[in-house]
Amino acid sequence: MSEVPPTRMNQQVYKLKKKGAESGHRLLKKKADALKVKFRDYAKAIAETKSGMAADSSSAFFSLTQAEYAAGNFKQKVSEGTMTARVRVGAGIDNVAGVKLPVFTYFETGAATDNASLGLVGGGKKIQMVREKYTALLQNLIKLASLQTSFVTLDEAMKVTNRRVNALENVTIPKIQGVLDYIDRELDELEREDFTRLKLVQGKKEIQELDQRKRLEKKGPVQSTNDEDIMGNFDAGNDEDVIF
Repeated sequence: MSEVPPTRMNQQVYKLKKKGAESGHRLLKKKADALKVKFRDYAKAIAETKSGMAADSSSAFFSLTQAEYAAGNFKQKVSEGTMTARVRVGAGIDNVAGVKLPVFTYFETGAATDNASLGLVGGGKKIQMVREKYTALLQNLIKLASLQTSFVTLDEAMKVTNRRVNALENVTIPKIQGVLDYIDRELDELEREDFTRLKLVQGKKEIQELDQRKRLEKKGPVQSTNDEDIMGNFDAGNDEDVIF
């Protein structure tokens, strides 16, 4: 604090700094609250998705077993196909209070279904059920991956925001307030010194005036030594006429 000169200009500068720090603290506090709300929503969605994943995966694998029992081992026929992707994962960004969160989406490419002839001999309905079950399972997996990735990113953003809020609240603002208190104390001390100095000067002047008045009283009244009328000897008739 002693490095800061206690002047009115520095006082105004640090008042502006304090105002900016308090505004930043309020904004970061609102951002932290918004992130907490979103964080809880993601946690709830992840819990719900995970709770349904167990049943979906069990149902999908059980339907695969049923299809293999009804149509025989068709895995080799599937692997012999062109293996063109019918489903792709798209990546996007969701902005939450200035934090960019990755979002994964499920979309179909529109490609033709390979091995459409599977199940003609038998087990066609079971194979179609397998497709539907695994499609639903894949959608849930993509949703869970999106939620989990956004959850981790949001957690890191919350930690950074909370550190900034705590730094402003416990370090920056108290430090600026301490400098302002120091400047106020020093300025008050300077004002008291100036007031004391003025009182001393005024007291000395009053003492000097009192001493001068006493000396004049001791000398008595001052009489004028020049009683002659200066204009008494002036005669305007003696002046010569001035011709223009």
